[in-house]
Amino acid sequence: MAASQAVEEMRSRVVLGEFGVRNVHTTDFPGNYSGYDDAWDQDRFEKNFRVDVVHMDENSLEFDMVGIDAAIANAFRRILLAEVPTMAVEKVLVYNNTSIVQDEILAHRLGLIPIHADPRLFEYRNQDEEGTEIDTLQFRLQVRCTRNPHAAKDSSDPNELYVNHKVYTRHMTWIPLGNQADLFPEGTIRPVHDDILIAQLRPGQEIDLLMHCVKGIGKDHAKFSPVATASYRLLPDITLLEPVEGEAAEELSRCFSPGVIEVQEVQGKKVARVANPRLDTFSREIFRNEKLKKVVRLARVRDHYIFSVESTGVLPPDVLVSEAIKVLMGKCRRFLDELDAVQMD
Repeated sequence: MAASQAVEEMRSRVVLGEFGVRNVHTTDFPGNYSGYDDAWDQDRFEKNFRVDVVHMDENSLEFDMVGIDAAIANAFRRILLAEVPTMAVEKVLVYNNTSIVQDEILAHRLGLIPIHADPRLFEYRNQDEEGTEIDTLQFRLQVRCTRNPHAAKDSSDPNELYVNHKVYTRHMTWIPLGNQADLFPEGTIRPVHDDILIAQLRPGQEIDLLMHCVKGIGKDHAKFSPVATASYRLLPDITLLEPVEGEAAEELSRCFSPGVIEVQEVQGKKVARVANPRLDTFSREIFRNEKLKKVVRLARVRDHYIFSVESTGVLPPDVLVSEAIKVLMGKCRRFLDELDAVQMD
């Protein structure tokens, strides 16, 4: 029985020790453990696999993905970062730029501005052809800085002395191509945020340029990445090996992130219990305490991934996740087709 429990722990938990981490190798392949069948079983996978949405708002999503291997979880994360398409500024036609920002630096800054446009409604643009309404969005930026005639004579505040001395994304004007004005209601095609600072000007300086936005993926350039962050971590598993009471309970709670260890009154005694291990960041502060480090086992659940997705605002995070799933499904189909083609040959 003890041997069986040890094997199960090795299969299901990554254990964090004082001087190292154990059980980090992949275990879900046949023959890894003597007498244990780790062969792929679809019914078992469907029974164990689940996705639980923990939190979702306009720009962020946290969900649990349970019952998968690290390779699949990481593939999913990388697809979110690099293979879900968005629209971004690709070409900048500079008519006049007398600011201190060089043309190439200005174009780079414009390329990093997230554009609120659904990339699923556009096609990839052929580099050898002119842009059309089905593959290109066009924006105009034309700002000139002047002195404020109504400013106080003794004022030294640029916000009072000058007009249009800060160029923001709100100054970008969408210029519809073809029938885009009929397809997209006013206000739907725009920068995600209207207060992103692009450049600063002084009286007499001017920026006048035209931008072409195209569809692309983060693998080609980071400006096309639809997420600010996409990460995952394994679910923490904290086990008290023996009761911790009195002042030791208070000391134990201070070794973990707030909310992880709760101190309760039981029959007049302070008793520690694990309240919410999900909140722990595994600082390993417990290993600095010679008395308490032997009563706690720190581990992570091997197949329970906590995903955190933060959108740039181009698309809602739940849409990004569904698009990433579609990309992953497409990769699997292409792989199966290649296998079929090889077998036929």
